[in-house]
This record gives sequence, structure tokens and C-alpha cells, in this order.
Amino acid sequence: MSTTVRDAIIEDAQCILEIYNFAVTKTTAVWSEEPSDIALRQAWFRERTARGFPILVAESAGRLVGFASFGDFRPWPGYRHTVENSVYVAPWIHRQGVGRALMQSLIDRGVALGKHVMVAGIEETNTASIRLHNSLGFREVGRMPHVGTKFGRWLDLVLMQRYLVADREP
Repeated sequence: MSTTVRDAIIEDAQCILEIYNFAVTKTTAVWSEEPSDIALRQAWFRERTARGFPILVAESAGRLVGFASFGDFRPWPGYRHTVENSVYVAPWIHRQGVGRALMQSLIDRGVALGKHVMVAGIEETNTASIRLHNSLGFREVGRMPHVGTKFGRWLDLVLMQRYLVADREP
């Protein structure tokens, strides 16, 4: 299967919304229980790109099959060299290299932007995402039990990080 990763355009928002809403309604990848709508996804797109953060999409056989982005890890200036990633893949194409292609491109963007660290917050039972991040050089740096809830149960958060530009001066 051939996957192409490219910068998203605003016209991709509907496909991004569909993939995102699947994660919201069927998984613990997003700790929200209410689906988004097109206006919210377009606002997210505009805000993220206006701040210089990438939004990437993956295409296979002419169809959008995933998206990834990163943004501020935390909103205070002292964290400006650290970003937190998000990656979502359409459910019908899991474990076929789409997530890896998106993540590698996202890591490359972080390096190009001179970011120092990329962080991932992953729900503990999402072992596929944990393995993917680990294979790309992320290391677990913490676990936070019961910090979230969804589907009537407590969720544990695994924190992972990877240095992007390790020798960078602050």
C-alpha cells in the first residue's frame, strides 16, 4: 500500500472531522464524549495553521486515511520549545504504516521548526500507539493513573517524549 503524506488544506476538514469523530465516539484516543462539527474543525485548522503548526494528512488510493498535527504542549512561554503530537488513522486501515508515515513526517517538521522535544499523551490501553511512538524513539517518562474518564471508566495517561533537536540551546 502506498501512502502519501502532505500538508492539509481547509478542504480536508470534512475527512479530518470524520476520522476524528470516530476516535471521539468509539475509542479512548480522545478524552471527549461529544463529536465535533465542521465549524469547530475548521476553526481548529485555522488557529493551528495561523500559529505555524503543521497539519498533515495521509492519502492512499486517492482517499484521505489519516491526519496528524502538533501544537503547544502547555500555554506558557517556558514551554515554547516543546510540542505535543496527535495522530489519527481511519479505522479500516490501522496497522498498515499510515500512522508511522504521519508521525515520521511530523517529527521531521518538528526538527525543521527547531523544536526541542515532542510529547505524546496516550491512553494506557492504546498499546498500538505506545508501540508506534516507542519505535520512533519516544520513551515513556510517566504514567498518571485515573486522570481521565470516558465510557464510564477511569483512564490512565502514559506520557512519552522524544528529543528532536537535542543539542539546542534554550
